[in-house]
Amino acid sequence: MKPLINAVLWDFGGVITSSPFEAFNKFESENNIPLDFIRLVNAENHERNAWAQLESSEVTLDEFDVLFRQETKLKGYEISGKEVIDLLSGDIRPSMVKALQKIAEKYAVGCITNNVNSGQGPGMAKTEKKANQIQEVMSSFGTIIESSKVGMRKPDPRIYQLACEKMRVSPKECIYLDDLGINLKPARALGMITIKVISAEQAISELEHHLSIRLA
Repeated sequence: MKPLINAVLWDFGGVITSSPFEAFNKFESENNIPLDFIRLVNAENHERNAWAQLESSEVTLDEFDVLFRQETKLKGYEISGKEVIDLLSGDIRPSMVKALQKIAEKYAVGCITNNVNSGQGPGMAKTEKKANQIQEVMSSFGTIIESSKVGMRKPDPRIYQLACEKMRVSPKECIYLDDLGINLKPARALGMITIKVISAEQAISELEHHLSIRLA
């Protein structure tokens, strides 16, 4: 017997939009930097590094730029933090937006996103056109939790609990989608069904299985 699901929680970057890691890899390739170098820097000391402090609004963008330069220089390649921030706003995945809108007709839907105070809106868009597109997507969510506004970030269990409180559901009533395993682990520990997003097609297929509805 399937558990009773009343809510679906979504990550934004790498789920609703294409992964920023794709943009990181392109930047690395163009600048003769080893593949996944930026990702590895961000994974080290992930609770207190420059990236973590920026997403929790503990440092300004200028302070982050200095800290990130220091971290990357120690690893052999000095990279501007501001340059990396400019890579964050991915392309919207239309099939995921369609699935979100269909799910929103029957279930509570919310978004938990680790983001920074840069660009326009939760998706950190760099152009007005992109910001408008993201705002249209965001209008489908009943609840939006932004790390830069609440002062905590995934994988802190409190941010998932906050989302559940605002949506008035228990974690065991939720499905949570994210492209990072480190962010899925605490959600699963709280009792959520988790989906690691590798592709839009795979994620939609898993959602259809858990919800027993057609989304494609």
